[in-house]
Amino acid sequence: MARRLRSDLPDGFFHVTARGVDGTAIVRDDEDRHGFLELLADAAGRYRWRCHAFCLMDNHYHVVLEATQEDLSNGMHRMNGVHAQRFNLRHGRRGHLFGDRFASWVIATEDHLFAACRYVLENPVRAGLCERPQDWPWGAYRNVRSTR
Repeated sequence: MARRLRSDLPDGFFHVTARGVDGTAIVRDDEDRHGFLELLADAAGRYRWRCHAFCLMDNHYHVVLEATQEDLSNGMHRMNGVHAQRFNLRHGRRGHLFGDRFASWVIATEDHLFAACRYVLENPVRAGLCERPQDWPWGAYRNVRSTR
């Protein structure tokens, strides 16, 4: 049975994340990473998302975007579903790739928007994978500019 849309979410800005089941990898190599980013770009165009920041890690990702609640739910369902199918086929695995449906938080103020973008972009720095956000090749640091 299909899940209902999250009718409690307003249209607007969201911080969205999804994690691999039990902390397992959702990408294993650069081919997986490029494929995921292509799906993100496709979803942004198809579902009229305006992406403000993203960060792809091995076992999860974060995206800060602007969308309607319907476009957010439909786009996330398609993006995660297609990625899971491709990943499982490519790596000879079965079952769920993502631990649960995506999580999302409403971003209500400009300060919260900048804080969410900063949190997302600094994810690989906090994980000890690079020294500066701009050094991480799988994030949108270069696409986010603060006016502050």
